[in-house]
Amino acid sequence: MSYIISDDAKELLKDVKEFCEKEIREQVKEYDISGEWPREIYEKAIEMQLHMMDVPEEYGGLGLSHIDQAAIVEEIAKADAGVAVTLNGNGLSLKPVLIAGNEEQKQKCCDIIINGGWGAFALTEPDAGCDAANSKTTAVREGDEYVINGRKCFITNAQVADFFVVTAMTNKELGVKGMSAFLVYKGTPGLSVGNHENKMGIRTSVTSDLLLEDVRIPAENRLGEEGTGFITAMKTLDLARMWCAVIGVGVGERCIEEAAKYAQQRVTFGKPIYKHQAIQFTLANMQIRTEAARQLCAHAITLADMGVPFTTEASCAKAFAGDAAVQSAVDAIQVLGGYGYSREYPVEKLLRDAKIFQIFEGTNEIQRIVIGRNVINKYKI
Repeated sequence: MSYIISDDAKELLKDVKEFCEKEIREQVKEYDISGEWPREIYEKAIEMQLHMMDVPEEYGGLGLSHIDQAAIVEEIAKADAGVAVTLNGNGLSLKPVLIAGNEEQKQKCCDIIINGGWGAFALTEPDAGCDAANSKTTAVREGDEYVINGRKCFITNAQVADFFVVTAMTNKELGVKGMSAFLVYKGTPGLSVGNHENKMGIRTSVTSDLLLEDVRIPAENRLGEEGTGFITAMKTLDLARMWCAVIGVGVGERCIEEAAKYAQQRVTFGKPIYKHQAIQFTLANMQIRTEAARQLCAHAITLADMGVPFTTEASCAKAFAGDAAVQSAVDAIQVLGGYGYSREYPVEKLLRDAKIFQIFEGTNEIQRIVIGRNVINKYKI
């Protein structure tokens, strides 16, 4: 069952499916081995405006609802999770600007993306992943400027980004209430990008350190008031977790496809293996968990489109979809047997790609902490 989307999105989805079949599925195999950023794929995606799905219509964007976007993102993720992560990374960088920025900041960042540029959201640090309050990056006010020093890590799109949303402590004594968010543009003196991480999966997505050494930016580059950076980051992560879940669903759906096709071709004991009950049950369980993950996504997305709180629902979707994608990848490998363990077939890549969806944008352990706390608050006595 697919998302219920608008007629305009249905037309775009047809083009996206063709793009994925002709330009992504086979092409990403060599990049998965080399770890290079497939620029030509992204240039074609930019031509289709797939890099700007999160740009609102009033700023020159496509005007897609979240549910429309989900169908498109899932389709891209079926072809390659890394490509979906990269394109969604632009939306991730834009979200805090749309949440906390002023009109000038919003239009400037939207214009960068519309014109083929990229953005990156720089929150994670070596000692501050899920523990954002332990951030060591600082921003000190000096007259009409801030001076930022620190190091960010595991930053998606850092090597290609034209602008960064950087969180930094403006008052460490206040903990998370002393965190602020800033716009830092490519080419700013003192800003540098580290080497591309040699990752296990999503290898078509670039992930790097970001170094800030006496980076001076005008005070007008601050997003919102001082001390609101943590709130902005958490609101951003609610949306990011929702999209992680959607991409996880796409990976799960590809696992079903590969396993089902192989099960019809492979013959044992005189019949295709899909006729063996054990394989049927495996395929059925893969379908059940993937569809359940999709509906958790749809619920969180619907709440987001309605403008009502969806923190718990986003965490539920992210945790379930990430776990489901990993298990479905394991099941797909089992269906293919020895071939599933071979790089000749795509299912081993699906497992490597799936694993990250249990980790980034808050590990699934963190999601369960968020969910558990919200359950207690809901039924407080």
